[in-house]
Amino acid sequence: MDEYLTHSQRMNRLARLERIAHRLDNRFRMPLVGLRFGWDSVIGLIPGVGDIATTLPSAFMIYEGAKMGARRRTLLRMGANTAVDFLVGSIPVLGDLFDMQFKSHRRNVKLLRAEVVGPYAVRSA
Repeated sequence: MDEYLTHSQRMNRLARLERIAHRLDNRFRMPLVGLRFGWDSVIGLIPGVGDIATTLPSAFMIYEGAKMGARRRTLLRMGANTAVDFLVGSIPVLGDLFDMQFKSHRRNVKLLRAEVVGPYAVRSA
């Protein structure tokens, strides 16, 4: 844990990561169906580069988690979510549909929030 981060600074970093995760996984809503998706799904449509590009914010989230004092176990789970998202998301069409449901960035922020804030904190949806 970065001993120089105050509780307020950790919460600000977590809030920033939650905004990033929302944009990547839930930014848009499909009319009539109500399915939410984000820039991860849109950028992932670009063959080759799309899935690599959306892995960068995931790496940043893992880095920030380490700076905020997340345990190794949590960081490994975040890495596993990122790897699954990248590997399955790389499959044309099916991977893009998977991305819309899996929402790895939201999963990672949820893991990080539980780790950094604790079990008794109010969690955002």
